[in-house]
Amino acid sequence: MIRKIHRVLTLLFCMAALLSSCLSAQNAQTEKTITIRMLDGKTGRLIATSNFLVRINHDQTLHADWVVQNEDGTGKLTLPKNGSLIAVQGTYDRSEEIYVNCDSASQKENPIDHWYAVSEIQTTGVIAPNSCVKPSESAKLRPVLKPGVFVFYVRKKNWREQSDEDFVAH
Repeated sequence: MIRKIHRVLTLLFCMAALLSSCLSAQNAQTEKTITIRMLDGKTGRLIATSNFLVRINHDQTLHADWVVQNEDGTGKLTLPKNGSLIAVQGTYDRSEEIYVNCDSASQKENPIDHWYAVSEIQTTGVIAPNSCVKPSESAKLRPVLKPGVFVFYVRKKNWREQSDEDFVAH
């Protein structure tokens, strides 16, 4: 009798372990993971940001909690399975000051958000344009393209942009 109960319990334990591994494998397939690298638009150096701000699929909701920051300053972004497009920004000075993305830095009045395809990032990698420097300088700062990596360039707001915001806030 005890042997029979032991066999049943062992069988149940094995089934639970198998079910658990199947569920974790299925969960891994539903999430998409991307490495984010934020670079200084003028120097090309990696910037460790206070927060990465992520939006998906043209939605305006910010998701800073989707990114785990690595010790080297990069971020590991885990997206839900329905995430097909992303827009990423970063903050600085441990505040809510948001860097200006260099892919839209030439549009002074109303910079637009650029959206990048998650499928392209996962298969080939994406390096966003850098309009914070001249095109000849931008080519010198360009890192190696790697699958699963999204690289974008930023700069801090200049005094005019900062004062315009202060004026609008008051």
